[in-house]
Formats: sequence, C-alpha cells, structure tokens
Amino acid sequence: MDSDPARKLGLVGATSIGVGAIVGGGILALAGTCFAATGPSAALVFLANGVIAYLTAMSFAELATSFPRSGGTYVFAKTVLSVEAAFLVGWVVWFASISAAALYAIGFAQFFFDLLLHLGWFGEAGPLGRYWTFKLFALAAVLVYTLRLSRQSGAGAAVFENVLKVGFFGVIIVMGSWAALTGESRSVDEAFAPFFADGARGFFAAMGYTFIALQGFDLISAASGEIRRPRRNIPLAMFLSLAIALAVYVPLMLLVPIVGVPSGETLVDFCRARPEAIIPAAAEQFMGRAGFWLVMTAGILAMLSALGANLFAASRIALAMASDRTMPRFLSRHHHPESKTPYLAIATTALLAVVVVLVLPDVATAGAAAGLIFLLCFTLVHGIAILARRRAQRADTFRTPLFPVVPILGIAACFPLAMFQGVVVPRAGVLTALWMMAGGFVFMALFARPARVVDARAAAINPELTRLRGRSPLVLVPVANPQRAPALVRVADALSPPEIGRVLLLTVALARKRDITPEECRSALERSQSVLSEALAAAVRFGRFPEALTTLGETPWREIGRVARAHRCEAVLLGFSELGDEDLTPPVDQLIRTAACDVVVLRAPGDWDPRSVRRVLVPVAGARLHDRLRARLLGSLLRTGLREVTYLRVVPPQMPPAARKRAERVLAEIVEDEAGEIGTGRVVVAEDVADALVEAIEEHDLVIIGTQRVSRKQKAVGRLTLALARRTTTPMLLISQRE
Repeated sequence: MDSDPARKLGLVGATSIGVGAIVGGGILALAGTCFAATGPSAALVFLANGVIAYLTAMSFAELATSFPRSGGTYVFAKTVLSVEAAFLVGWVVWFASISAAALYAIGFAQFFFDLLLHLGWFGEAGPLGRYWTFKLFALAAVLVYTLRLSRQSGAGAAVFENVLKVGFFGVIIVMGSWAALTGESRSVDEAFAPFFADGARGFFAAMGYTFIALQGFDLISAASGEIRRPRRNIPLAMFLSLAIALAVYVPLMLLVPIVGVPSGETLVDFCRARPEAIIPAAAEQFMGRAGFWLVMTAGILAMLSALGANLFAASRIALAMASDRTMPRFLSRHHHPESKTPYLAIATTALLAVVVVLVLPDVATAGAAAGLIFLLCFTLVHGIAILARRRAQRADTFRTPLFPVVPILGIAACFPLAMFQGVVVPRAGVLTALWMMAGGFVFMALFARPARVVDARAAAINPELTRLRGRSPLVLVPVANPQRAPALVRVADALSPPEIGRVLLLTVALARKRDITPEECRSALERSQSVLSEALAAAVRFGRFPEALTTLGETPWREIGRVARAHRCEAVLLGFSELGDEDLTPPVDQLIRTAACDVVVLRAPGDWDPRSVRRVLVPVAGARLHDRLRARLLGSLLRTGLREVTYLRVVPPQMPPAARKRAERVLAEIVEDEAGEIGTGRVVVAEDVADALVEAIEEHDLVIIGTQRVSRKQKAVGRLTLALARRTTTPMLLISQRE
C-alpha cells in the first residue's frame, strides 16, 4: 500500500530539507560547548564528524534509493527486518524528531526574545514573565509551521528561509575572513595553541557532544516518496546538504579563535563563560553590533527551518506507520483537498511537539534523548544496508563504495558515540528506554494484530520482502493421489512463493514399525515412492520443482504432524475432492487442532488452477480469526489475477441497529486490512445462515472459510462448514492460523 503524496520535490527542495535541519541550529547551540571541551581543534572535530556523517549518508542513500517510500529508517527496518522491529524504530524516531522540533521551537523563542529585548520592546521578564513568554513564542512557531505544512506541499523544504540563512552565515564568514586578513587579530600560533586543550579525551568528548549538529540529512529519506527522480536526487541532496553544512561550520570554527575572542581572554575561558552565545559574541567582536544582529537573524531563521524540517519528517514517519497500521489508521486516511498533504498526521505530530514544549520540565533532556536515538538508528541503518545488499542485489540504485567497509566503519563510529551520549546524559538514556517500553505496550495492545495482517498481505503481493528479511518458508504438502499434486503445488506457491520459499511433497509409507519384515518395508516404500514420483512429474510439467520426502509411519496424520514439527514448516496443505465425509473429518480435525503451524485444506477438483480465480468469497463471523493467513492467501492470489474479494457476514434479524452498525464498521476495517482496494464488505440479514452463504458461494470462484482452534476437544471443522461443503461445488479453502 503506497499512501505517499505525489512526488513534487526536486533536488533543490530535497537538499533544502537537509540544510534546514542541519545548518545553523546545531552550531549556534553547541559551538561553545565544543570549544570548551577541546579548544581550537573544534574545526577538526566537525571535520571528523563530517566524515562519519558522510559514511552514514551513503548507507541512507543506498537504502532510500532501493526503497523510495516516505518513512526513512522505519521503512528500512520494515522492509529488511520485521514489522515489530519497524514499529520500535518508527516509534523512537518519531519521538526523536518531535523532540528535536520542540527543542528548535524553544531555540527560536530564545533568539526571538533576545531580539525583542535588545530592541527595547520589553524588559528582562518579558510581558508574561520570562518562562511563559518563551513558551508562547515557541507555541506560536509550532502553530505557524503546522498550518504552513498542512496547506503547502513541500513546505518542509523552506527553500527561501534556507537560502537567506546560509547567505547570512556566508556574510559572517566573509567579514570574519576579511578581519583576519586585514584587521588586528591573533596570530595563528597564538590562536591555535594549545590545539588540543584537553588532549584526546576532550577531542572525542567534543565529537560526542556535537555530532547531532550534523543530523538532518537523514530527514531527506523520510520524504523519499515525495522526491522526484529519487535514485538521482536523494543521494545528491544528502551529500549536498552535508557539504553546505560543513562549508559553514568549519570556517566559523576556524575564525572564532582568530578574530572572535577578546584580547586578554583565552578561547576556552571565553567559551565556558557563554557556551550558548559564543557565535553572536564572536561575531560582535569583529563586526560590531551589525555582527550581533546578523547572527540573531540567522539564528531565528535556522531555528525555524529546523523546526519545519523536523515536523515535516516526523509527520511522514507517522503517515507511513499509519499506512502499515503501526499507528492509528485515521492518520493515513485524510489529505488536504488541494495540497494533498497529510494534515492529520501533521497536526498530530505538532500536537505532541506542543506537549513536549509545555509538559517536559527539561526540554534539553528530550533533545539529548533525540541525539541518542538518532545515533542508535544510524548504527541500525548501517547494519540494515549490509543485510539488504547481501539478500537482494539491485543494480539501479545508489551503491555504497568500498562495501562493506563503509557501513562497518559507520557502525564502529556511531555506536560508541551513542554510548557516550547515554553515559554523559544518563537521563537521556532513561527517557529513551522508558519511551521504548511504552511503545512495546502500545504496539501489543493496539497495533500488533492489524499491523501483522497488513504486513502479511504486503509480503504476499511483493515476495521480495520475504527474501529481504532472510526468510525461506517451507510448506508441507502430503500427497496420496498424484493427480491432485498440480493443484496443491499451485496453492503451496501462494503460501510460499517460488524461488524464495520451498514446497516439500510428503508421502507416508504405511506400515507397522514393530516386527516389520524387510519385504513389508520394501513393498510399502515402493508404493509410496511410486505415488511421489508421479506427483513430482506432475509438478514439474507445469514448471514447479518441489522437494520430496518419503517416511515410514503407522498412521499418516500423526506422521504429517511429526514431519511438520521436525522441519519447522510454516504451513501444512492438504487436498481432498470432497469434505463432507464424516469419517474423514476426525483426523483432519485432529491435525488442525494440534499442528504447530498454519493448516490449509483444499477442496477442489484435481485439475483446478488457482490462477483462474477472479472472485473470492470470505464468510466471517465478526472476530479477527485467521486474518494473517487469509491476507497472505489473498495477496498471493492478487498477483495471479484476483479482481474482487467479498467479505460476508450474516446476522440475525433481531440484531439491534447499533450492533449492526458496529458490525459493519468492524467488517470494513477487516476488509481494508486484508484485501485493500479489491475488497468489499456486506452485512446480510437472514434467519438461515447456511442458505444465505450457499447462495453467495455459487456466485464466486473460490470460498475461504476459517476453522477453529478453541480447544483440543472442540471440533475445528464445524457442522456449518460441512454443510456448505456438501451443498456446494465451488472450490473451497479451509484455513487454520497458528496464533
């Protein structure tokens, strides 16, 4: 399911997302801390972090061009790992982006407050007190960008603001360079001595503090579904945004020691006294008050553009998760009528940013947690890139050079930085752990079932997902009549796609295991292998090459269960020409109730071909039973020509109207998750359930009916199912999902 809005962002817009998130906010907030920790070598710190960022951007670029769908790290984890891992990744990255947005909103409030204070609009306390004035300015910024992102497609790029912001920083760099060359400034020896103020310890500490200043290129991947020519523009946008950031950061960090420190003070002492305002203070040293105002204006633009970029990226993560049912489905349903932007996902994301601004007493801790989360996710992305390259070769995507050296170096760099962040700011680690634990509870309580259903359908429609996740599901097909082998193998292909999964044909040589003579054993095996040979030949005739196994057993049903457990089969597929035989159902019942895997029973003629199915009927009773297995079957049939799926629920006439409406709503959700656009739901009022179902079954090419696994004593194949089997000839699949 692809719910991404139309691709409207070009190279400039995509690059602007990265520039908006990276340039300005990080260096304004962290330059003083970096200088205080390591002294004049701060420029080298940013260069070293830039190398790590480029290594990480390569892995992001390869994955984003391989899977160009909005959602970023969440999409990568879902495609290569699992829906459970994807939820956890999406949950924490969503929180990290929201926290970053809140942090930048507060940063804007601080700059804007100082600007108005210096203009004389109010005193030190502000009109509402310093605390609430900050909060008001921050909330106003979030509201303005929420409205803008909701009404304008691509507003998260904020091209004009970013060009203006980079231009202001460019003026500061030019003026600083001019001052260094023509004015009174420190000599290089004086400005850069000692180069490493606190040795290697201080240098690596500064790297840990400031790496987050280069985070933001990854947000481009969160908007992959909206970027034109993604295989060209996404890598270029990531590399260009980092290049622009380093072109601003490194010169600034070189100029501050030379022309930004007052005479009579050391660089480290100057920065320790004002760590959050070192860039404005340094600019004022060589440009006067004009430098101060220029930095203040650039700071406001930097905070606003970073706020917009993070809100934009977080809303796209929420949209992707809602489309996969790992977040509430309503977030993916509504788009703005004109701009087609996902305004509910944007509004929900912004609302949580407001909560972070208002509720958390220490927004800096949320920001540190965001940095920790991003570093852990960068580590994960490098690992996913290695798995994706090894499991599926894609020639039409960006290819990371020196593979797998680059992602391994990325892991070796990002993971220690993440651990450093967790040690230096322990509250960030605690907050991250608590949020992850809360996510686990939320997923299991609200999203696990529908998310797994949608994921099963997606994997069936696109079998490449199974390969990318490193899975090779095995379907066991017991064969007693070789004439039925072609139909069974075709259905098995739906459960385990060719070239990815495997099909194992099984024949059981019936013989007692005690006191059996060699002649009896040979005779039983010859009969069984004759059946197996014919079944294999029949499968090969239509291009399928299953595996084969013959075993010796006293009863076929017990042996089928044993082989399924021993080979860890994902499903067992049985085939019969008739299901109405009362003598036949007890062993089938026993297998369904005791099997440790999914069980599918096919009732159809021997020459039946599932590729001829166009219309499928799915009777349901209201509960979400067998949903993953049903979604997998329907997704596979969709690849072979399925056009229409009707879900039918029969209710008694005495059902109250409110209960019927509730039944219709639940049925609509089941249809949406399992069948998507080709599914429709019908609630029919009838006294006799069997008559209503028989009439509907005759209008379809296939009927899929769920069995029960309530207890070992209760029958799995009930009377209604047997009655439908006796009264109809339409091919029928009985399914039993392992819970």
